[in-house]
Amino acid sequence: MNHHSISFINEVVAPLLYQIREHSERKAFYIDDEFYSYGEFGHYVSGIRRSLRGEGVVGDKVGLVINNDIQTYASIFALWFEGMSYVPLHPNWPLERCLDIVEQVGLRLILDSSFTSRYSDIPLVQTSGMTDDRMVMVDAVDVPDSELSYILFTSGSTGRPKGVQISRQNVAAFLNSFWQTGISISEDDRCLQCFDLSFDVSVQSYLVALTRGACVYTVPYGQMKFLSVAGLIDENRITFGAMAPSTLRYLQPYFEELDFSDFRQCIITAEAGHLDLVQDWLKYAPNTTVYDFYGPTEGTVYATFYRVKNDGTDKTYNGIISIGKPLANVTGMILDEDGRKVGLGEKGELCIAGPQVTPGYWKNEEKNKEAFSEIEYEGAPLRIYHTGDLCYQDADGDIMYSGRIDNQAKIQGFRVELSEIEFHAHTSLEGKNVVCVAYQNEKKLDEIALFIESAPMDTDELIRYLRSKMPQYMIPARYIFLDAFPINQNGKIDRKAIKSMIG
Repeated sequence: MNHHSISFINEVVAPLLYQIREHSERKAFYIDDEFYSYGEFGHYVSGIRRSLRGEGVVGDKVGLVINNDIQTYASIFALWFEGMSYVPLHPNWPLERCLDIVEQVGLRLILDSSFTSRYSDIPLVQTSGMTDDRMVMVDAVDVPDSELSYILFTSGSTGRPKGVQISRQNVAAFLNSFWQTGISISEDDRCLQCFDLSFDVSVQSYLVALTRGACVYTVPYGQMKFLSVAGLIDENRITFGAMAPSTLRYLQPYFEELDFSDFRQCIITAEAGHLDLVQDWLKYAPNTTVYDFYGPTEGTVYATFYRVKNDGTDKTYNGIISIGKPLANVTGMILDEDGRKVGLGEKGELCIAGPQVTPGYWKNEEKNKEAFSEIEYEGAPLRIYHTGDLCYQDADGDIMYSGRIDNQAKIQGFRVELSEIEFHAHTSLEGKNVVCVAYQNEKKLDEIALFIESAPMDTDELIRYLRSKMPQYMIPARYIFLDAFPINQNGKIDRKAIKSMIG
């Protein structure tokens, strides 16, 4: 494959500019019960671009408060067209966490569409009224594809979030891969975007739609997200979308009542997908082709995919659907602890390589050395990312997912370092022993339990402290007290024994 023709301009910028210029009347977004056309979207992008030029921006990385509104989406493209990158700052995260991100990246400007901003000490562009009717969709600033497109901060084991840098080349290679999976999107599609803009699948959700002239239907932030998803699917006859299996599980009691007849293609992603759930859904969504996509943020959204056949021949391991084969621009391999390829059917760590593998973590050499390495592969050096996922490959080359090698969990699709929660709980409890474990509740949804080595006590203050440090999805659902933690043969806290205590 000729990677030279794959560029950010060709894959992202040119297709969107074409839609704005040639099909300005088409619907581009449906946000909070309001439609916005591609022409209107272009006006917002233009207005924000003009403002960015007027600001004389210092540095190419800009903080973006990720509200669910047209200005926030326009800001992403305005920044990209100006050759800059965005760093999401969630309006519902603790301010302390957001300011830590601002400090880590050294952000000198924030774009914010909120009526009143939480950021007072940093130069701010208030984007809410910004539109430009002259429609100056001048061509994008041409910067090398090695430049960044965005930095996503994920949970970090030290108690500080860590930033994954995603380059323009990564995004271009990803989109190019995506269109080779067999999924097709046209201007007639109504596409669901139900992920926070701090989460990598959101990028697929809006880019795939906008580069093909389709309409993006966004889900407002809030606790009852799945009800909004249900409403959008039912009332707007959604035809394409990516969802976490936990969203499907929440919808399960309503399957019979919802109209899925227009849903043509669906991606399940962000956590392990159980075949029984998908099969149950397909009874009510008979026209839907389901794909199971897998990938870490460090591989730019997705690295592998599997098309679910639903004919009794689907591959599973422990009920979990196969994650399939690597995407077109991804090289996948399963390695043992010494970095050697394992045989078919043998478990090892899934590692990925290729132009979708990101440049690494922002200013975090230690973590970069841990997660990325160079190996000899087919006679040439190859930079690989260690996913930390335990997998094996069958005779057809399909990959089966078998769990995490280390101590991480996926909660509501977000990857969580359990050690980060332990770190903050340990601090709040003045050094008491704590162990965090992820478990499945009776609805088969992943939750977190925090074990505390102590006599029972009131947890209100602890929960308040955790909420000031971490997003809601990282707050444990259960608190369990033990007089003494079990110890294994190596003298370490026996996590397996502790996990087995969850009833």
